[in-house]
Amino acid sequence: MDDDLNDGSGVIKDRDECDDNSHIVRIKYYPVELENVPEYGGFKRWFQMFKLYRGKKVDDDEEDSNRLSGLFKGNFCIYKIAAEQVIERQNSGDGVLAVEEKDMPKLKLAYGLPIHRPIDIRIIVYIVRCLDLHPVDFNGMADPYIVLHCGKQKIVDKEHKINNQLNPVFGRSFEMDVTFPMESLLKIQIWDYDTLSADDLIGETTIDLEDRYFAPNQARCGIQEKYEIFGYNVWRNPLKPSQILDGLCTDLKMEMPKYIENSVVVGGLTFEADESGGGYVENELGERKLLIPNEHLALKVLKNWQTVPGGCHLVPEYVETRTLFCDERPGVEQGKLEMWIDMFPKDSPMPSNVVDITPRQPKSYELRCIIWNTDEVTLDDTNVLTGERSSDIFVKGYIKGVGEDDQQTDVHYRSLTGEGNFNWRFVYRFDYLKAEDKIVFKKSMMLGMSEIEFKTPPNLTLQVWDADLVSADDFLGSITLNLNKLVKPAKDVRKCSLKMVEKEGKVPTLNLFKNKRCKGWWPVVAREKEEEGENDKTEKLILKGKVEAELHLLTVEEADKNPVGIAREDPEKLPDPKRPDSSFLWIFNPLKSIRYILWKNYKWYIITFLVVLALAILVAVFVYHLPNYLARRVFYSA
Repeated sequence: MDDDLNDGSGVIKDRDECDDNSHIVRIKYYPVELENVPEYGGFKRWFQMFKLYRGKKVDDDEEDSNRLSGLFKGNFCIYKIAAEQVIERQNSGDGVLAVEEKDMPKLKLAYGLPIHRPIDIRIIVYIVRCLDLHPVDFNGMADPYIVLHCGKQKIVDKEHKINNQLNPVFGRSFEMDVTFPMESLLKIQIWDYDTLSADDLIGETTIDLEDRYFAPNQARCGIQEKYEIFGYNVWRNPLKPSQILDGLCTDLKMEMPKYIENSVVVGGLTFEADESGGGYVENELGERKLLIPNEHLALKVLKNWQTVPGGCHLVPEYVETRTLFCDERPGVEQGKLEMWIDMFPKDSPMPSNVVDITPRQPKSYELRCIIWNTDEVTLDDTNVLTGERSSDIFVKGYIKGVGEDDQQTDVHYRSLTGEGNFNWRFVYRFDYLKAEDKIVFKKSMMLGMSEIEFKTPPNLTLQVWDADLVSADDFLGSITLNLNKLVKPAKDVRKCSLKMVEKEGKVPTLNLFKNKRCKGWWPVVAREKEEEGENDKTEKLILKGKVEAELHLLTVEEADKNPVGIAREDPEKLPDPKRPDSSFLWIFNPLKSIRYILWKNYKWYIITFLVVLALAILVAVFVYHLPNYLARRVFYSA
């Protein structure tokens, strides 16, 4: 269950850019409700909840909810009575003291029952996000917002609704002052906002705050992984670890902890200090100081409290996942809600800090991709006259998707060797959310009346195509480059091979968000199916060419200071590519077509034909004029 909650909100302590994140404090993530975690026993040590119904159920089709009149919280315990000897002394009438032994039942009363008076509590409800909400709008989406109920109190957070989203990241916290036992049930609802009609309830979940507050598992405020007095992980419980430990020992009628140098003795068990020097913290000036008293030792005991005689599992700093339901669709899950709750008695000091879980905002970047050349591209076309193979190569690229930000180069016509020359610049602007490693963008829907937010990995896709004048263009191959784990390009075209993409995870990579710039050759591949048996088919990567590109990543602020043009335009205009004379579109260059297609391939046939044609003309002229010539000779000779 020790999963990272990677959701883009402030819950996760910031992910560092380096590969080693062992120093980052983690939060315990539960994929179920906290009361359904086995080691906590549903927080039902003291009380059970019983529903009270009015009237008599005479029809099986009648809903019990219509007869529900209240709730009873209590417990019933049946056990065998053990007798004990009791000496009863009675004074007889004559002044003689009579002594009599009787067997009296030994009754059991639970020690540590909650106090029988109202308690004022401040609760802080942290709503992180929802997952897979049931769509309620006709466009298959929802506009969710949060509503909280506790007793007669109600909080409607409609102003922070999130439009067109089934996985909204709220990052909201709410404070409420409640009184136990009158206000002990917290109901969290997710509603769908509608402009023209009444809002719709998507789903809801109910939490018994009183059970959690009085549970011995310390579910009031999760035990943090480390005790720190400064920074993002500052200790937020008003009680220090040593004070919490003293209270637990008092509840179990156990001797107070005994601190001996770098160890502490609790319940006959000895807990040693960690070798990592966990007893030190840093203040605002970065100075390391030893905790006095040994809070790190007390915290270690708390994290292992289940090993102490009479102890139990204490709730760590956590995020729980609750299932949402709706009475209109009973038994059908309406989505998930990730959240946690902190509770503090108002007669004790309030925490000085509230965790800021405001969703992180994406940062704007500009990616400049220059397509310099291609090589060894598959020759897809065959000339019907000459049988010569060629390709009309162009390169297409996109980040957000086709139809969103796709751009393409001009066409290098009649490449006879698979080589293409472009000198063409793509420019992409996008918003990147580092916490989720996703690019965030919005699409207009319903004729521009609404927008839907999408998140995709930071991938740059480069595709090589063969342009066709009459039919649809032919796709040759592509390469997808993750900007966070970018396969290092080959410096030489001969070193660029299929192995760069076949051995995923085994080839060297770089982070473009850190390196900012790179240039080289990447392979362009396509997947082809191979038949191994009658029904078994596998996909095999086929090398379709190589592309030379240069990537340069900047923040928007840096890009605005040094702008560049798209394609080969100013500013920073790129030079025109040096393409061979044989690169042309035949329909617009008939003379070149004759020179590079007909003359090149049929030169000797054409010369032979012209010579034969000239001889034929000479013979024809000779034959045509020969009778006239002979007649003249005969006439004049006579």
